Amino acid sequence: MRTKFLIIAASVFIAGTILTGCDSSGKKVEDARENVTTSINNVAEAKHDLNQAVQDSSNEYQKFQKESEERISNYEKNIAELKLKIANDKQEDKSKYQKLVADLEQKTADLKKNLKEFKEEGKDKWELFKIKFNHNIDDLGKAISNFFSKEKK
Repeated sequence: MRTKFLIIAASVFIAGTILTGCDSSGKKVEDARENVTTSINNVAEAKHDLNQAVQDSSNEYQKFQKESEERISNYEKNIAELKLKIANDKQEDKSKYQKLVADLEQKTADLKKNLKEFKEEGKDKWELFKIKFNHNIDDLGKAISNFFSKEKK
């Protein structure tokens, strides 16, 4: 009797373990599916965020490029005005001023070239380029505005 009872109890225990194990793997499969679905959604969100960041970066670069081209164009007009003023100066000052104007024109050409050749290669490089470019273009503007004041000192 005791042996039958032990066999029945062992059978019930084994059956319970098997049933519980089957139920558990079903739950594990369901949890795994939920995890995969969540991961897929996270990847989709990350791709969307990346695309948005790339779009924002591209828009920022295009805006910067347009503003810079306008500034360079204004500087080119200012240089042309300087040339007209130089044409009315004494002959001895003309050659000195013409060399300075040629330097300004070269700086302007270099800025245009740098702006065209820049390739977006990451946020850090973009920020460094923007800082350096703005510094150079500001220096050009100061050189143009102080053109005659430097020479008369």
